[in-house]
Amino acid sequence: MHDILVLYFSHRGSVRALAERLARGIDSVAGAHARLRTVPRVTTVCATGEPAIPDSGAPYVEMRDLEECAGLALGSPVRFGNMAAPMKYFWDGTIAAWQNGSLAGKPACVFTSSASQHGGNETTLLSMMLPLLHHGMLLMGLPYTEPELSSTSGGGTPYGASHVAGAGGDPQLSDSESRLAFAQGQRLARLVLQLEQR
Repeated sequence: MHDILVLYFSHRGSVRALAERLARGIDSVAGAHARLRTVPRVTTVCATGEPAIPDSGAPYVEMRDLEECAGLALGSPVRFGNMAAPMKYFWDGTIAAWQNGSLAGKPACVFTSSASQHGGNETTLLSMMLPLLHHGMLLMGLPYTEPELSSTSGGGTPYGASHVAGAGGDPQLSDSESRLAFAQGQRLARLVLQLEQR
């Protein structure tokens, strides 16, 4: 069984919904298993912090998750066209993994959610690719052979699955957003298995 890490940060639940749907796509491929993980919130106040174990949802990621994974799906909400601070903070602390090449040659993809249709989904996806490229990962997009990319009125880009939550932060995925996230998970799992056969 090949573990594929689905690492995300979610503020209102939209990115978590995408992560869970992407994980179902991974799990639908024989020989692949999704490992859901998240990162804790960060704060400028040093006296307080997040609990060691989250109250709900996925456990916090550990460096061994990066070492053990056969592939990675990375998700974050949009923050002014960039990944959220907790996710950036996590990647800033992966120097040891970069030095020993833990992620080099492993396939990866990215996903995101924004409040508005033009809220920075694509730049956020691209910004999340940067640390993965520095780690030597093999980036995978979402091709237009997925028909929903041409018909969605919500989220979905060739750079990765996305969701448009609206001003109220609705985490409910549209049918096309859900199908695209599932397809991205399947594609990542299949790529992991294909690379393992070589």
